[in-house]
Amino acid sequence: MNTEEMQKDFLAKQNELRDRIETVDRFDPGSVKLVAGVDLAYWGQGDDEYAVCCIVVIGSDTHNVVEKKQYSGKIEVPYMPGFLAFRELPLILKTVELLETGPDIFIFDGNGYLHPRHMGIATHASFYLNKPTIGIAKTYFRVDKKTDYTEPGNDAGSYTDIVIDGEVYGRALRTHKDVKPVFVSVGNFVSLDTACALAMKLTDRESHIPIPTRLADLETHIAREALKSAGV
Repeated sequence: MNTEEMQKDFLAKQNELRDRIETVDRFDPGSVKLVAGVDLAYWGQGDDEYAVCCIVVIGSDTHNVVEKKQYSGKIEVPYMPGFLAFRELPLILKTVELLETGPDIFIFDGNGYLHPRHMGIATHASFYLNKPTIGIAKTYFRVDKKTDYTEPGNDAGSYTDIVIDGEVYGRALRTHKDVKPVFVSVGNFVSLDTACALAMKLTDRESHIPIPTRLADLETHIAREALKSAGV
């Protein structure tokens, strides 16, 4: 299948799934005990591209690490803007299979509803995980070239909605005073208010991003260097 055929197939799949997104809490936010952070890191080897997915599960109240898993492999889908999930999902699902715990919610270092078709990696993955998901990105993704975000106030917890054509796609959220905002969007089966509340609860003084994705990000860098050194 060439790139054009892939894009046509991927677009049809995104449009099919989009109608099933639920931007409301399908769970009791107070019942969340285990939260998984998901991130990937890439590298090239010859003409091939590889990636490692790392998942770190923490206790939502204690912030202690409960478990961490990783899975690496060759990337089979070329990069195409708007279709990142099709590159990353195979490795994510393989890593999830390794988990011994059952996270109540997954947080992705990326976007969910903040996507041209509301189908960022956090949203797309939810249909295969059958769990609530949230996308929290460190950098702003412009869904269209016209729309920027408005800086939130400088107090921790301040936010501004990202509104495109009259619809709220996500929020710019300030997790600490005097730090850059993060960009929160619903993945699926969760409301934006709950997503932001969890982002605040799970962020400590070490960083402006939530602990689960920060730890997953650190793990990907360690794993990538080890795999590269081993020639994997």
